[in-house]
Amino acid sequence: MSILFLVILIDMIGLTLVIPFLTYFVQDLATAEGIDNMGSRDLWVGIIIAAYSAAQFLFTPILGSLSDRWGRRPVLMLGLASNTVFFTLFGLSSTLMIALIARFLAGAGNGNIAVAKAYVGDISNPQETAKRMGAIGAAFGLGFMIGPFIGGVLSDPASTFGGFFDTNFWHSYPYLLPCLFCSLLSFSSLILAAKHLPESLSIEQRRERTESVGAGFVSMVKNSASVLRIPVISKLMIVYFLYMVGFSMMHGTFILFTALAIDSGGLGLSELQNGFVFAFIGIVGVIIQGGLIGKLTQKYSMSKLMIVGILASGVGIASLPYVPSSTILWLYLVAGLISAGNALYVPTQSSVLTFAAKEAGQDLGMVMGAQVGYGSLARIIGPLSAAYIWSLTVEGSGYWTYHTCFRVAGIIFIIAVLLQMTVKFTYPHTVPKANPTA
Repeated sequence: MSILFLVILIDMIGLTLVIPFLTYFVQDLATAEGIDNMGSRDLWVGIIIAAYSAAQFLFTPILGSLSDRWGRRPVLMLGLASNTVFFTLFGLSSTLMIALIARFLAGAGNGNIAVAKAYVGDISNPQETAKRMGAIGAAFGLGFMIGPFIGGVLSDPASTFGGFFDTNFWHSYPYLLPCLFCSLLSFSSLILAAKHLPESLSIEQRRERTESVGAGFVSMVKNSASVLRIPVISKLMIVYFLYMVGFSMMHGTFILFTALAIDSGGLGLSELQNGFVFAFIGIVGVIIQGGLIGKLTQKYSMSKLMIVGILASGVGIASLPYVPSSTILWLYLVAGLISAGNALYVPTQSSVLTFAAKEAGQDLGMVMGAQVGYGSLARIIGPLSAAYIWSLTVEGSGYWTYHTCFRVAGIIFIIAVLLQMTVKFTYPHTVPKANPTA
């Protein structure tokens, strides 16, 4: 478990390194290709963000099937090797198409979180599973906290550090250094896994798996459709889908707004400043999911926590474009509200969904697999729709401005809250130990 924790931690640091600078990088590439219109340029940000999610949506269930047949270890190592190669390719991208391909292939090869959870299931008895899943989630949260900070610090080293980096090469590739650092981390994790991570599935267990490679994807699609016929579970799943669409709408537009020039209504933040903001988001999430969520579920009903979580995220995202450039503290308050809402809603929703699945006599793996499918689909729709709305409105006036995409996200959260309030299900008022990353 300690080796697996380090593998996932290093992997997540690498994955989240791109958050502070991806928007700036894509904007630079678009401008270099002669895309001068701000809306058209920024639309590419959403496309490239969604490409990674789309690849994961398509390939994660396939990698899961392959891990059943080949074993967990080789698939985990495949993801690490994929990161090593394609993050460097992304940093060296000279065109939008190369950047798009690099992000898609990185997402296609990276099913590490899902396979890591399967690995934990292989080696754990029922009493150990929840605690060990929590450790995987802690690695995820810690990586999200550290990664954006490092990504922001290492961006544009020619301007930030000067000296050795003050050359034409580093001026031409200002975002290569964080990508190289990510590749180095992934390669180190690959060596660590190769030397110290054993296989969790025996040869006999692997021989028993006769499903085709595409069976995992087909199963995910069938499961996603079948859960909509189950009372309570269908509402929980629809609310989750709406929440994830609204939440992922800010993945690209958050930095599109914070990076927008002050005289255009934005905050004019640099990659480093955005790195600090996202590191703060990670810290808030780790504190709540790692320490407070258990106590909160003992004191308050999970129904209330879910509603509060949706409202907090919705209010935070909808109010983001109203943050004044003169008081950056407000940005941290809004970011903290978004992070706190997410930390309250997501683990609580997974717990309630687990209770509902057991109450309805449904296979838990099927229900959770459907949840993964809806979450992945939402992470494609959210960034794409937000970037499209942004592209149409960023240079608009009156009510039709860059505020619009954040308002639309707020409306989605309102619908999610209203639907969540109609869920009628009897589940434990408190739980003795909540799984912080279910």
